[in-house]
Amino acid sequence: MEFNTLYEIVKHSVEKFSKRIAFSMIGGEDVSYKEVGERIEKVQDLLLNAGVNAGDKVAILSSSMPNWGVSYFAVTTAGMIAVPILPDFTPAELDLIIEHAEAKAILVSDKLYTKLSKQTLEKMNIVIRTKGLNVISQNVEARGQKRIPQPDDLAAIIYTSGTTSKPKGVMLTHYNIAAQTTIIPPLFEYNENDVLLSILPLAHTYECTLGMIYPFSRGAQVHYMDRPPTASALMPALAQVRPTVIASVPLIMEKIYRGKIVPTFQKKAITRKLYGWDWSRKILHRIAGKQLMKLFGGRMRFFAIGGAKFDTEAERFLYEAKFPYGIGYGLTETAPLVAGCVGDMVRIGSTGPALEAVQIRLDDINPETGQGEIVVKTPCCMKGYYKNEEATKAVFTEDGWFRTGDLGAISEDGWIFIKGRLKNMIVGPSGENIYPEDIEEVLNSNRFVAESVVTEEDGKLIALVYFDTSALEEAYDEFKHKMAVNKEQVALKMEEIKREVLEYVNSKVNRFSKITKVVDNEGEFEKTPTKKIRRFVYDRSKKPTNEADKK
Repeated sequence: MEFNTLYEIVKHSVEKFSKRIAFSMIGGEDVSYKEVGERIEKVQDLLLNAGVNAGDKVAILSSSMPNWGVSYFAVTTAGMIAVPILPDFTPAELDLIIEHAEAKAILVSDKLYTKLSKQTLEKMNIVIRTKGLNVISQNVEARGQKRIPQPDDLAAIIYTSGTTSKPKGVMLTHYNIAAQTTIIPPLFEYNENDVLLSILPLAHTYECTLGMIYPFSRGAQVHYMDRPPTASALMPALAQVRPTVIASVPLIMEKIYRGKIVPTFQKKAITRKLYGWDWSRKILHRIAGKQLMKLFGGRMRFFAIGGAKFDTEAERFLYEAKFPYGIGYGLTETAPLVAGCVGDMVRIGSTGPALEAVQIRLDDINPETGQGEIVVKTPCCMKGYYKNEEATKAVFTEDGWFRTGDLGAISEDGWIFIKGRLKNMIVGPSGENIYPEDIEEVLNSNRFVAESVVTEEDGKLIALVYFDTSALEEAYDEFKHKMAVNKEQVALKMEEIKREVLEYVNSKVNRFSKITKVVDNEGEFEKTPTKKIRRFVYDRSKKPTNEADKK
């Protein structure tokens, strides 16, 4: 089953699966494939009556709901260009993105509407409410024209939330996106009996492609939540939906592992001892894996993990627990998937081999480590960055391959092992390549560390750490009491904990990756809309030393 455009996917699925449920809102409406088709026509009619034409850009700023997919398909199948925007962008960033994209219309959900400036709204031909698909405001009365899109036509401009730079608009064609439904199936195939629980923003290419477009092409059903996937919201949703498939970022499973699994095995002396031995740890993980399957509703057949590096210890737990997970590797610029592994293919720490029709190689290989920059050639690669020829030119090799910016190694049989981002790599005093992500993985495995950033300061490695106060309070009964009555004693205790963390990390990393100082970062780290830490904010190699940290 091959598709060349989103128009072909929608036409096929609306006709073939007309009576089946396509999208559902937990505690709300069910929308059949036939109804999706009818709503698509309604949205297109509203846009056309406001003078929006094929080739015009239409922004989508909405929380996850059935009408998000309706809106996306309505825009793209009319030959218009969708501009999906992540909800967590700031109001200033939203204005900038919408202006840069030259959007003529916007579909917006109620809560996010208030983030838009009056000036931005007044420039729109029409503003449509996603919840009811009704008109909020209309400034143009004219009849536009639509057309059936061709494979090379632009389908979407997706603004990435770079951790080191301003957002860039990734231009993806219909074929770039539709081809994902052809190259992914040899790795994992959806069917019309699959039930998905969507927990990531739909403007994220990973969720849009793997969690909406691909299952829609196969007649599956997708459920949406009306709130963020916190533990209190996720647990009842899992019980109600009992999903067969979930697409997730590593953070969610890492939180379950560190917050639920590890504490269970650390409570009693006997389980702590058993957990330290390989054979007994595997048995404990297998028992916990069966409980985890029940927690997820009992019929999970694929838990997809992608979007960031997955913690090795958390992955080892899933592997030994025999939980049905898979690892994917890709980028917004590749629509997104280029590599992956599931089932028996899984090797801890690897993203698996390249998908069929995708070629991957290493450039600028370090002869000592065998590592180099991962570059790819795929039918799903973007046309370039919108209105940014300089940035586009910089990410393509002379022979037309896409530079991912990721450093990695490839085994003899093609399995990819990613070390970190090229721009994050620190060169040691003797020329060693130091990957902050590797050190952070060790840091984050410490029971007291919630998240961390390793950076360079005065030629030395330091760790900025956001401590888990709940773990501190649980470990030290007096900590919570001291927090309230004696700040000086708390400060002394924190210095002791910092030393413990320092010793813990340095006992587990190589000699040139040892850190010299742990600095307490007040509050969580600033993050992008895709929940990646904005590393450039904490780069001390380019900033004057904070005198307070010297004391």
